[in-house]
Amino acid sequence: MEEGMSAAQSPLVQVSFQRNVNRKQKYLEAEPKFLGVTQISLSAYQILCVSVFLANDLSQIDADIPFFIASLLVVIAGSVAVAAQNLHLPTLRACFGMQLVACGASIFNMVWTLIKMETMYYYCWHYDYDNATIHIGEICHKIENSQSHFFAEGIVIQVALLAISATLVAYCCKVANCCHPAPKVPVITIQAPPVQQ
Repeated sequence: MEEGMSAAQSPLVQVSFQRNVNRKQKYLEAEPKFLGVTQISLSAYQILCVSVFLANDLSQIDADIPFFIASLLVVIAGSVAVAAQNLHLPTLRACFGMQLVACGASIFNMVWTLIKMETMYYYCWHYDYDNATIHIGEICHKIENSQSHFFAEGIVIQVALLAISATLVAYCCKVANCCHPAPKVPVITIQAPPVQQ
């Protein structure tokens, strides 16, 4: 009789609350480190190219310092994104903040590149009117053409860096919500009644 009573008293449906511990797994597979490494590489390339122009007296240091600072901020943001692959909440928050800064720096560098592209066309005009310097004028125009290709490439790179930064901002927002302590989710268990023979 006691067996019958315990079978009658056990519920057929049981509701319990458990924590979902596997919810971080999908974000661990995404790994923002590849985007961070791409940010570092593209920014380092931009810094190197502008440094080459600066070393050959094709640019002015006072005009390039803000570009260098903004590019270094993007490098730092990429480094923080690489560090954020462990999904540690304070690191994710730092990554979020630095990626917002990187978005602003990429927009600044894009505007800077457009301004530099517009001002470079006035360097060679005085060679066009002097017959003694026509050969120098041709060389100057060739340099202008190569610079225009460089600046067009720079704009494309800055757009790519802006897109990477925006992607990492969205990633950090999504993962930061995930990395808080897991809420308890209801789990419904249905128990079949024992089979009577």
